[in-house]
Amino acid sequence: MNLGERIQFIDRKLDELYPDPPIPLDHKDPYTLLVAVLLSAQCTDARVNKITPSLFELADNPKDMATHSVDQIDSIVRPCGLAPRKAKAIRDLSSILIDQYQGVVPSSFEALESLPGVGHKTASVVMAQVFDHPAFPVDTHIHRLAQRWKLTSGKSVVQTERDLKRHFAKERWNDLHLQIIYYGREHCPARSCYGLKCLICRSCFPNRKAEIKTKKP
Repeated sequence: MNLGERIQFIDRKLDELYPDPPIPLDHKDPYTLLVAVLLSAQCTDARVNKITPSLFELADNPKDMATHSVDQIDSIVRPCGLAPRKAKAIRDLSSILIDQYQGVVPSSFEALESLPGVGHKTASVVMAQVFDHPAFPVDTHIHRLAQRWKLTSGKSVVQTERDLKRHFAKERWNDLHLQIIYYGREHCPARSCYGLKCLICRSCFPNRKAEIKTKKP
């Protein structure tokens, strides 16, 4: 398949497999999704989903969260890694939401990315899943599969995001982001397939012999 054929095949196959992909992080509103996405940095969604019930029992809104110490928050979220930076970011961004945004999660990239602990990927997830703004958040699954499918050079997540946005229709970005994540977990994981075994890899590259080693961003 050439690039155009691969893009069409991948788009169609992912939509067949995951026609209505759910958000993998448990949440009940924009604030709890923002916190969950922040915690998911360098951590699995499954682990985050085990931690957040206890965290949101402690506080599930910025006003209450801001009253707790970093140590209190850290004692719960530490299994997610990068502690206590994540705990401090959660406490600090909660205070900022109260002081500057009336306790409401802002709906712009600029405002979200100005919050502690919120980078472009986290902001993209919130913009896509909360505000339905077209975005293509790139996590490790997406970065890996985009390389295996030769949709990007893989030099950086910035380049991967730019390439994927160029290849796929804007109205598909939000769903595709989730569909690729689910496909990567279930069919093309990091420590297997290597561009050789799963349905999409075999279909797109039937003559491929060498394993594809992911270029880390």
